[in-house]
Amino acid sequence: MLEIFSSIQGEGLLIGWRQIFIRLAHCNLCCNYCDTPVRPQDTCRVETAPGAGSFFGLANPVSLEVLSTLVADWLTRLPGGHHSISITGGEPLIQDRLLREWLPVLRGLLPVHLETNGTLPEAFKPLAAHVDWVSMDIKLTSQTGVPTPWLEHERFLALAASRDCCVKAVVGEDTPMEEIFQAAELVRRIAPRAPLILQPRTLGGRVPMTAASLLRLQEQAARVHPRVRVIPQTHTFMGLL
Repeated sequence: MLEIFSSIQGEGLLIGWRQIFIRLAHCNLCCNYCDTPVRPQDTCRVETAPGAGSFFGLANPVSLEVLSTLVADWLTRLPGGHHSISITGGEPLIQDRLLREWLPVLRGLLPVHLETNGTLPEAFKPLAAHVDWVSMDIKLTSQTGVPTPWLEHERFLALAASRDCCVKAVVGEDTPMEEIFQAAELVRRIAPRAPLILQPRTLGGRVPMTAASLLRLQEQAARVHPRVRVIPQTHTFMGLL
């Protein structure tokens, strides 16, 4: 585990809700735009109190008993303040065996929100019943620099569609319309109730895409799948973790 902290969700379907974030190490992808450390560490960085902004270290691996006690303590310190627990990474589903033990216990404390790159359907399948919300990425080649794993995304989305689900695609000025059409068609066909969220790439704490470009991508995607939103990484603008 890399860190545990309390903050406002800045992306996706639960934007604006306060969550307890549990960040796990490792990722099976290497995207050009990723700015999140994923290498395992000897210690897990833990916020001293919800929203304190100061941290202490816990030796890894952190046990479920320690983790659940910490979360329960935060809920007592800030009653009603947290909407859910966000399991994030890296790619959390790499540690699916760990999550099979953790999620039933954590979900007894708060609902569970999973943030994932949507490429590990077999790992997700036994966990789906313990997840309330899924925020799944579609990894577009124009932004990641590697081929989009369309087949894995399709198989994953077919499972995630049974939960409250949104699909996020990071976009930039160089995102071709063909990618947007394909992403919108995948969501329309597999999970028609799920919104497709176009997230403009953040560089240096700002969105370099023009308003005209964002509007053009949204209007074209909406021709295929009308549930299209444009949401930047709002937490970066607010200086939040």
